[in-house]
Formats: sequence, structure tokens, C-alpha cells
Amino acid sequence: MRILIVDDDPFAGAMAEAILDAEGHDCKLVESGVEALDALGEAHEGFDLVISDMHMPLLSGLDLFREMRERGISTAFVLLTGDDPEPLHSQAPEIAACLMKDASLEVTLPAAVAGL
Repeated sequence: MRILIVDDDPFAGAMAEAILDAEGHDCKLVESGVEALDALGEAHEGFDLVISDMHMPLLSGLDLFREMRERGISTAFVLLTGDDPEPLHSQAPEIAACLMKDASLEVTLPAAVAGL
């Protein structure tokens, strides 16, 4: 699966990328929602999934999801957060998964991606 990972924390983004690379996915890491929208706008990129951190400057993960849908981009979306994921997921139930960004991510992220 071709996956776009969006995280302004380079360590956290690299961790998600390493987890998914180990599962055989082809990942691209960008550091902001604006960069993500640029990458999604390039027709040759063709992503199957966007995984985004919630808390980022300028454009949060939830804002990115909403902007994608407003632009007609229907790529599956997974939100990562350090907060309680349930209230966030209830704000946008169309999000494929909202996962806690903690030590369990090594297990929960591949499971969520496999379930898509």
C-alpha cells in the first residue's frame, strides 16, 4: 500500500514510517498538512492511505482530513493523537481509525492498516 505519513515531529513520523515499511508498505513522510495537500495534488503520487498526526501547526490532522474531503480527495485517512482518540473520532466518524500515539502504535497501526 502507498501511504502518506504527515507528522511535524520527525522522530514520531520516522517511527510510523519504520513500522509500516517493516510491513512492506511504500511510505512517504511529510512534515505538515500543507505539504500533504501538495503531495496529494500531484497526480503521479497516488496514495492509498493518509496517516496524520492530530496536533500540527497551521493545519491539524482533523483540518487536513476536512480539507481533503472538500477538495474531493477520498483517500482513506487514519488519525494519530496523544489525546483520547474517541472524542476526536466522534467529530469525524468517516475517518478509518483514530489511534493513540503511544508505545502501542507498533501493534495498533499495522492492525488498523491491515483492516482497511
